[in-house]
Amino acid sequence: MRKSLSTLFFLCFCISALSQEEQTKDTTRAIANIEYTKTNTSTDFKAKTPPLNQIAGAPKAFYTHYWEFGDGNYSKEANPTHVYKKAGEYEVRLWATNNYDTGKPPVSRPKKIKIENDAAAYDEETSMSEDFTLQRNREPMPEEDIVVVMSYKNSKDYSTNGKLHLFYNEVKYKDDNFELTDTRTYHAERDASNLESIVFSNQIDDDFNYYASAEKQMLQLRSRIQDTTDRKNLELTLAEAKANYKTSSVLEFDDMKPNEERNVFYTFKTTPEMLKDTSAIISIRGVYVPDDTFKNHKVKNMEMEIVTSHDPNKMSTNGTFLNYRLVRFKRPKFKIKFQNNGEGPARTIRLETDVPEMFDKSTIRIEDMYPKCEICPKKEVRYSCLDTMFTDKQAIFTFKNIYLPGSEQKNVKDYDSTKGFVKYSLKFAKNFHKKRTKSRTAIIFDKNDPIITNYSTTRFLPGISVGAKTGYNSFGNLEDSKSYFVGVTLSPFKSYRWYWQVELLNSFHSYKGGKTVTEGLVDTAAGVQEYQRRTVMSTYDNIDWEVPVLMRYNVNNYIGLGAGVQGTISLSEKKTEDIKLERFEGQMTPPGPVIETITSSNEDSSSFSNLRTGLLVEATAGFARIGPSVGARYVFNFKDDFNYLQLYAIWKF
Repeated sequence: MRKSLSTLFFLCFCISALSQEEQTKDTTRAIANIEYTKTNTSTDFKAKTPPLNQIAGAPKAFYTHYWEFGDGNYSKEANPTHVYKKAGEYEVRLWATNNYDTGKPPVSRPKKIKIENDAAAYDEETSMSEDFTLQRNREPMPEEDIVVVMSYKNSKDYSTNGKLHLFYNEVKYKDDNFELTDTRTYHAERDASNLESIVFSNQIDDDFNYYASAEKQMLQLRSRIQDTTDRKNLELTLAEAKANYKTSSVLEFDDMKPNEERNVFYTFKTTPEMLKDTSAIISIRGVYVPDDTFKNHKVKNMEMEIVTSHDPNKMSTNGTFLNYRLVRFKRPKFKIKFQNNGEGPARTIRLETDVPEMFDKSTIRIEDMYPKCEICPKKEVRYSCLDTMFTDKQAIFTFKNIYLPGSEQKNVKDYDSTKGFVKYSLKFAKNFHKKRTKSRTAIIFDKNDPIITNYSTTRFLPGISVGAKTGYNSFGNLEDSKSYFVGVTLSPFKSYRWYWQVELLNSFHSYKGGKTVTEGLVDTAAGVQEYQRRTVMSTYDNIDWEVPVLMRYNVNNYIGLGAGVQGTISLSEKKTEDIKLERFEGQMTPPGPVIETITSSNEDSSSFSNLRTGLLVEATAGFARIGPSVGARYVFNFKDDFNYLQLYAIWKF
């Protein structure tokens, strides 16, 4: 029996140990290894990635790749081939991102490779269609690395010296979203963050300025000939960026040849405090100054969506936190992203997106799209176009007659070419309440089943509403009571239903505290007893502080209810005692005629005394959310005789 128990204990211990070991393995981060083979002039790279864990019901899981070759070049191909122009040792980096997978992206250690021979005869082809671009290897996820590639090109016919500005961590978010952990430069770019002044020459340059989005759409604006006023344009651009972003990096570069292209690589660690709303759009801004002697500059805003999993079908908005006071004429933007994961191209893509009732569907404006096409006319056409129609609760965007390659399609190497999006904006309706909204999109590729996106959420900042309040307190149990007050209230601005409110009221209160009468026989100085009566009348003159804290509920735009607690303390209390001493003739009870009356008074003052606490209930009528209203409140004090009815008027701003 003892042997059997020992065997059973041993088996349980082994099972427990194995299960703990298995649990440890499950928490180990997956690794993607870099493999390569060298030929005479080129190097072939391959990523050895761990198996994917398919999200149930999602399209087929797959990896996207981002490579840095250690010489200032990069690739997004799965198995790229790269030619190193100079012999030497290079450090290669890989970021593999798992799409439609339940796990975290695998990590990859940099690998050093040695190139023995120069490839001086190899001439790289220029690849940039724009002078300045920002792109990233993937969407940001809390506590993960992302890489931002800043690419710039000298389009002038002479060598230039200039600057690169990168701004991140938007001011509108309380916590920082990014921490810059590494900057990799390959053309002697150097840090210039400590430089605060910008010097321009008075030469004339009729170059171009570019203001662009992150989605390859470029709006070209002709620059005016420089003069004293226009020379401030760059300073204004930088001042605006500094007002909107908390953190920045500045690099200087020298001797950039005509048509030369360069890349700078920034590695960002997303912080644990990163905004947790996975439908929020955050941004990074780059400013490129091609030539320090001129004011001309190029601006690029790169918008990103915070994710918890790398699902390319997504809906997001820049209206994550809105100021309710200022949104009347604002146009919140929404973005619907999609990816064709089929084995063939998609010809029709239908996006059925919810439009919350607080928005006016008739004001929808298409800001940008991909694939690029015209807005469809009312009649049927054969060319590519985007059609927009509405139902009671939805806006429906339909790409017609397009060609969007599939990620599983033969010979498709660039996964970015299989992605598309619609970005639109709209106004709020005339009468809308301050409440959170949720919307999502059903994405339908050709005649396939719909893919449902995440919820895109808009919400409003609490804001502060300051109210001015005045009124009268009626104490039913106090004699000759007179109490008036003025004060202020603090509450969230124009809350929809429930909200907290705190007040500070300064009241001026006078009342009679009661009459005390004592009478009887007393010995006089002559040793004779006589009958005396002593009457003391007390009155109070107080300056009180009342601090109510209550929860309020707006029944509608005009009626509000509330309940809470209140503390009251006398900031200043003045007690006056009027004393009347009466002497009567004889020793009889009741006494005889009054022979003498003596009056006197005593005053006593105190501060921060007479603490009282209680409960309150109230109702208001008028403009419940903002503006003027009147109300009645009843306070149940835990101290006797201090229950009272408060009648007041209030105006919230």
